[in-house]
Amino acid sequence: MIHPQDPFHAGELEAQRLAGGGPGGHGIREAMPDQHRAFFQTLPYAVLAGLDLAGEPAATMVAGPAGFISAPNPLTLTVATALDPRDPMASALAPGAPFALLGIDFATRRRNRANGRVAAVAPAGYWLVVDQSFGNCPQYIQQREVHAAPRSPGRFETFTALDAEAADQIAAADTFFVATAAMGPDGGVDVSHRGGRPGFVKLEGGRLTVPDFRGNRYFNTLGNMLAYPRAAALFLDFQTGDLLHLQGAAEVSWDADAEATGFAGAQRTWSLQVEAGWRRRAAVPLSWTASPTSA
Repeated sequence: MIHPQDPFHAGELEAQRLAGGGPGGHGIREAMPDQHRAFFQTLPYAVLAGLDLAGEPAATMVAGPAGFISAPNPLTLTVATALDPRDPMASALAPGAPFALLGIDFATRRRNRANGRVAAVAPAGYWLVVDQSFGNCPQYIQQREVHAAPRSPGRFETFTALDAEAADQIAAADTFFVATAAMGPDGGVDVSHRGGRPGFVKLEGGRLTVPDFRGNRYFNTLGNMLAYPRAAALFLDFQTGDLLHLQGAAEVSWDADAEATGFAGAQRTWSLQVEAGWRRRAAVPLSWTASPTSA
């Protein structure tokens, strides 16, 4: 069922106005359709986001055998995996807390999103109640095949400034995920995918600048940044399974000259000023190989 009321909060509506208009219609549903439920249950990984104990957006990748995510009914998702207690997302999973889940299959370039509230948490997993369910087109997804890569989780490192390794990973990335939030009764958490050719994220000091290309015009991410100018970025090393998580202040440049700044085809830019982060070595027991036909 399509959401019976306008699903957009004030920040998203303002972002749509600044961008020259939002969607003429929308596909945001108040419950998961059967095809989304089936899709989540096929995935061996997904991206999960929430708000950590400091109220900062946080994101991580969860993984398990296909079926570790289940959708027993259109309003419920269960995730049968335990998070590393050092992961900021572990503290974000409390009953009543907001969550966002992005299911993405790099091989088929399909992705679906579910946002809502945490219902319950147990040592072996958690239960999520879905308020919004919607899909996204395959644009900007770099095609990859996933493979099992059993490995023991490695070191957990925290930092307040990017080191050379982090800078190199960002510079080489063709994919990352951004988590944002809108505080208040109409808000919640969202996590979405960003992709482009390697180097599409520009890094100057501790500031990441990201092009915003044409999309569904919902402006969930940018609308959240207007409502609550904080964000998290999650980078995955597709070979080692390392996760790089960054948090900081977010800002949207609506009038940025994307062409002049080297972002051909972008309609605007946004930035993240890194203030803190963590790196978890060998966090994901999977690896991916790029498809020769990757877009």
